[in-house]
Amino acid sequence: MIKFTIITLFREAIEPYLKSSMMEKAVRKGLAEFDFVNLRDFGLGPHKSVDDTPYGGGDGMLLRCEPVFAAIEQIKASDPDAKVIIPTPVGEIWNQSLAREFASQLGGFRSAAARDLAREPRGDGSERRDPECDANSHYIILCPHYEGYDERILSIVDYKISLGKYVLTGGELPALIIIDSIVRLIPGVLGGEQSAEIESFSDGDNLEYPQYTRPEDFRGMKVPEILLSGNHGEIAKWRSEHSGQVK
Repeated sequence: MIKFTIITLFREAIEPYLKSSMMEKAVRKGLAEFDFVNLRDFGLGPHKSVDDTPYGGGDGMLLRCEPVFAAIEQIKASDPDAKVIIPTPVGEIWNQSLAREFASQLGGFRSAAARDLAREPRGDGSERRDPECDANSHYIILCPHYEGYDERILSIVDYKISLGKYVLTGGELPALIIIDSIVRLIPGVLGGEQSAEIESFSDGDNLEYPQYTRPEDFRGMKVPEILLSGNHGEIAKWRSEHSGQVK
């Protein structure tokens, strides 16, 4: 089983998605578990503050070290092997290969890209342990907010992940994307055994071939005759010819 503990200020923005469709199915089948920690519970002072202005000036607010460290340390007190993920623009660009590595053997890392990501030095200069494939895996996802976070928070982060060259208001959407892309690859979550093997990006930058269903003719747009032929050899050839690469 793979478990995700999500540290967030906005649980209500995430929870409905994780209680629907394939994510709900994964939980029901005992393949995934989702837990939430409210960062505000670790806030400072009477107002439970979790942010402050940046040293040196500038607009916006930064997540403070104290509440983040306290939240992560509380989770790790019961599971020291849990690994911390943070969505951040400075992270490794997320892709299907990395998602497959997280899902492989319920969260084990084996590819060169994943090993490099796992071995990236911590803030204190020490090297992270390259984990073996475990029967159970536990990931803590910290959802940043405001202008950003105190840089020292990265010293307790195992995996920095970027969704691309754009900025969002918080880490909740990236957390959902990371979770969904991993959980759907766990055997038993999707319907067909090959569902995740022949889709786009399953092999590098490949794009899946075009697909059609009924009706055969919709407003003059017809399904290619070869797909109606029953000739599986020719169909396979057509699909190979019409698969593509990201440009």
